[in-house]
Order: sequence, then C-alpha cells, then structure tokens
Amino acid sequence: MASPCDVLVDTDDEGVARAAVEAARDEALRVERKFSRYRDDNIVHAINHAEGRPVAVDDETAGLLDYAATCHEISDGRFDITSGVLRRAWVFDGREHPPDPRAIAAALALVGWSRATWREHTLTLPAGMEIDLGGIGKEYAVDRAAARIAEVTGAACLANFGGDLRARGPRRGGRPWFVGVENPAAPGSVPLRRLELAHGALATSGDARRFVLVNGRRLGHILDPRTGWPVEGAPRSVTVMAGSCIEAGTLATLAILRGAGAARFLEEQGVQHWLIE
Repeated sequence: MASPCDVLVDTDDEGVARAAVEAARDEALRVERKFSRYRDDNIVHAINHAEGRPVAVDDETAGLLDYAATCHEISDGRFDITSGVLRRAWVFDGREHPPDPRAIAAALALVGWSRATWREHTLTLPAGMEIDLGGIGKEYAVDRAAARIAEVTGAACLANFGGDLRARGPRRGGRPWFVGVENPAAPGSVPLRRLELAHGALATSGDARRFVLVNGRRLGHILDPRTGWPVEGAPRSVTVMAGSCIEAGTLATLAILRGAGAARFLEEQGVQHWLIE
C-alpha cells in the first residue's frame, strides 16, 4: 500500500487480535499483488502491455473498471484511470521542479478513458496507453480488509491504511474510534481536528506530503487529466465520511479535482466533510 497500515481490534483475546490482523494483511497483500502497476505478473500489467489487443478480465477487476468508468462520467472526465502516465512529467517531492511542457504534452497524448473500449468484461486500450488503479486501490483494499476481519471476529475493529480508514462497530461501551485529521502545513504534528467514527469510513486527500514547487507556488499531487497540471485553487486537505472507504476516498479526490468548487461539490453530495484551506 506504500504507506503505514494499522489494524485495531477491540478485544482482550490475543488470538482473535492476531487472526484479525493476519486476515487484513493477507487481503491487503492480495489486492496489491493483483492491482499494483509496479508488478509484471498481474492483470494491470497485462492490460498496460497489450499494445492495442483486447484483454478479458475477471469479475473483481470488472467491478473496479465499472466503478472507474462511472467516476469518469460523473466527473466530466476529471477522474481518469488512464492519467497515471502524467507521473512521467512530474516529481512530487516537495522541491522546486519546473515542468517540461514537452513531457506534459507527450503524456497527455496517452490520456483519455473515452478512447478505451470497455464492454462485456473486455478492455481494449490504444497502444501506449495504461491504466492506474492507484486512485481507488488503497481504499478498495481497506474495505476488503475490513470485510475479511468481520469473517474472523465480531469484535469492533478499525482498519487504517495510510490515513484511509474503515470502522466496523464502536468499541466496548459504545465508544467511537477517535481519528485525528493531519495539519497539511505541519505533517506529523498535533492533529487539527479529532473526529469520531463508529461505523463507515473516512478518507483524506490533500497536499500534506506530496507536492511540488513551481516558481514558488505549492502544487499538490492530484493532476487534472484534461490539462496535465496539478489542480489549482483546491483546499489543502479534504476529509470525507461515507459508508465505504472507496466512496469516501473517491469523493475526497473528486472534490480536490473541482478546485475552488470543492466545498460546493461535497455539499451537493450530502456527505459529512471537513476542509482545510
């Protein structure tokens, strides 16, 4: 998951706790093996190296591609799983990196879910194009891990993969789990907010740890696939509470992609959310 992953289980039984953690770990590793773009032995690699040939996928992969296609449609093209190639033009390490317009243009030529053919569990991408499920993969893994934990214990639990969280039940005594929202201006310091979570999920998107400086301007790592540039005018941080982690994470990302319209977008969705400007 490329981030610290924690599982909290409200139990006094060490065996139950270990079984829950092992179930979550095994599921997280399975999802990563299957959908990571960094591997050369999975379905994502097969799709990205098909050179224009159609690739048949299984039901789980089809479900994620259907979800991504819906996100692309409702976001007017702002959410695009083919936009991962834009990483070739950007380095988000917190330092000054003037972008190369030629690199952005070259990457943009390979972006566009609308150019893909997706039907009946078969995906065909034009040669050179790729998919990258990083925008939903970690959140999906959180939901799957929480589901696996529920199969081994009825104890309340909280799965936290790099700040994307899913809670299953309050702790004993009806107490919620307490979650801190990081200060994007001072990562690792005292949280700016403390939220309560008993059921459902929380996800945060922002520029606290991944950003670039361009002519002294701080730009976050979320790129607009229509321009190839980081979104400007968005809040520093967006946190969303929803029924599932993939829903919360998607809404947080879609809000950032709306730039200055982030708050209005989330209000229209009717979800609890917290913004840090």
